[in-house]
Amino acid sequence: MWKSPAVVLISGIMAVGKSTVAEGLARRLPRAVHLRGDVFRRMIVSGRADMTAEPTDEALRQLRLRYDLAASTADRYAAAGFTVVLQDVVLGADLPAMIGRIRHRPLAVVVLAPRAEVVATRERDRPKTGYGDWPVADLDAGFRADTPRIGLWLDTSDQTPEETVTEILARAWTDGQIG
Repeated sequence: MWKSPAVVLISGIMAVGKSTVAEGLARRLPRAVHLRGDVFRRMIVSGRADMTAEPTDEALRQLRLRYDLAASTADRYAAAGFTVVLQDVVLGADLPAMIGRIRHRPLAVVVLAPRAEVVATRERDRPKTGYGDWPVADLDAGFRADTPRIGLWLDTSDQTPEETVTEILARAWTDGQIG
């Protein structure tokens, strides 16, 4: 049973389909917001420190700020009666920390985890690039090794975005609910 208002956090490495799936999910809900966590990174006009395979202290500080802003914004929209579909790259120990930042309940966590070779193909075929010289397989391996198995993890390798949205609608509150 779908719960509203709620927050649904959709995570995964770059190019797994977070934006497409989050937008599709929000569009299938009666009163919903698609919140792109990356928008807070893009708002930094000068002095931005991007994440890399070897992030600087400043890049990590800005990432934490981005997560704080996204969680606070999600909470505000949910308090106003919207279901918030928040999508961002939240990996490793940052996943439980992000869950702690989001105060609104109910909260569901969905992690999109297609196979690395599928992600590499998606990255190659999309107009924007997120990886630069960071090998997809390396980020995927670290993500799988270091990210706690919290929430609903979906191997979306062989699914269309619509199929993924349907699965989230069917399983988010049974397999992905937090607290």
